[in-house]
Amino acid sequence: KRAQLALEKGNDDLAKEALTRRQQQVDEATNLQQQIDLQSASIDKLYEGMQVLESKILESKSKKEQMIARARTAQSTQKVNDMLGGVTGKTSMDAFTRMEEKVEALEAAAEVSAEMGSLGGNALPGSAAGSLESQFKALESSSSVDEELQKMKGLLNPSSESGAGKGDSKVDDELEKMKRDAGL
Repeated sequence: KRAQLALEKGNDDLAKEALTRRQQQVDEATNLQQQIDLQSASIDKLYEGMQVLESKILESKSKKEQMIARARTAQSTQKVNDMLGGVTGKTSMDAFTRMEEKVEALEAAAEVSAEMGSLGGNALPGSAAGSLESQFKALESSSSVDEELQKMKGLLNPSSESGAGKGDSKVDDELEKMKRDAGL
């Protein structure tokens, strides 16, 4: 408007100066707009970079937690394997085999002990002495049962006072016999 006013008044130099300043202002405005656009693009890039960085940080934290969990699992597995390896030396199946062998050995020892106990510890199982010993014990137990029966009959039917004293001596005799049989 000023350049137009200056032209209308006939002052070409003033109009030219006004147009020159206007062009400088337009150039500067264009330059500033370019800088604003560049700064805006830079800000957008920084924001995107920040989001990528935050995403990577979260991913790294997640990976860290996964690694910690995997490490703990590996340590637990190693401890279990070491414990099994310490027990077996090789594999867990070896442990079951060794346990089975120990149980079988204990069962065999218990069987031998039971057989030895039934023979009074005097003869080996299956030997002639073992079978003779069992025959004698059977005879002794049947005779002791008969004696016990007679004693009980005598105690239930005492005929006289002297008979009652005699019944007591029978009890004492039987007690002595039981002590001898027991080896006391």
